[in-house]
Amino acid sequence: MSTLSFVGIIPARFLSTRFPGKPLVEIGGKTMIQRVYEQVSKALTDVYVATDDQRIFDEVIHFGGKAIMTSDQHKSGTDRCYEAFSKLDKHFDVVINVQGDEPFIQPEQINTLKDCFDNSQIEIATLAKIFTENDSFEALLNPNTPKLVVNKRNEALYFSRSIIPFRRNNETKDWISSHKYLKHVGIYAYRSDVLRELTLLEQSPLEISESLEQLRWIENGYRIKVGYTDVETVGIDTPEDLDKVLNLLN
Repeated sequence: MSTLSFVGIIPARFLSTRFPGKPLVEIGGKTMIQRVYEQVSKALTDVYVATDDQRIFDEVIHFGGKAIMTSDQHKSGTDRCYEAFSKLDKHFDVVINVQGDEPFIQPEQINTLKDCFDNSQIEIATLAKIFTENDSFEALLNPNTPKLVVNKRNEALYFSRSIIPFRRNNETKDWISSHKYLKHVGIYAYRSDVLRELTLLEQSPLEISESLEQLRWIENGYRIKVGYTDVETVGIDTPEDLDKVLNLLN
């Protein structure tokens, strides 16, 4: 049984490029940020929203959650996460970073992340889902769905918006059935000392090329443990994504 202490931090900003005000949109009678907070709270006792916007802060306090105001200058959710963590009056061994646009994150996914830290060597953990034969090649091709490859210890070797690996001797229609392709689920956990180190790293060439922050960590030699989930998460990046979710709920 792990004796580590865990805290959940949900970075949430108002000025999203593709969907301004996203954390405050209503989904079935509750704001998105409330839904995320309630889901994370099913797996963690200590949960905080880290935001740079008074409206989001006020909403979290209104529904009975805990929120921390952070700078509006952060370039990534990881940086916002660390600032919030540094303001807590209690120490935690591991910080779990759940994106504020994942209202259907499941407690078992967070528990899978927690289990990754049973090994004291693990510095960072994330999740992956195996593409199934019900998924189309177009889904595999989608650059908004990052893919990853792992080594035999289930540590990430690389993340990409391209399809990895390339199947040289198969027709594209057979790729998913002939290889276990992995879809990245963008939730992270870090040992608290490692989180601090990550915020001090300069942007890296691979990160800039793919626009995937986790490549910075790999380029700097950090190991990322990958846990597996069979839950299909529904991230909401655009108003169109929200429409699809509302249709599903209805």
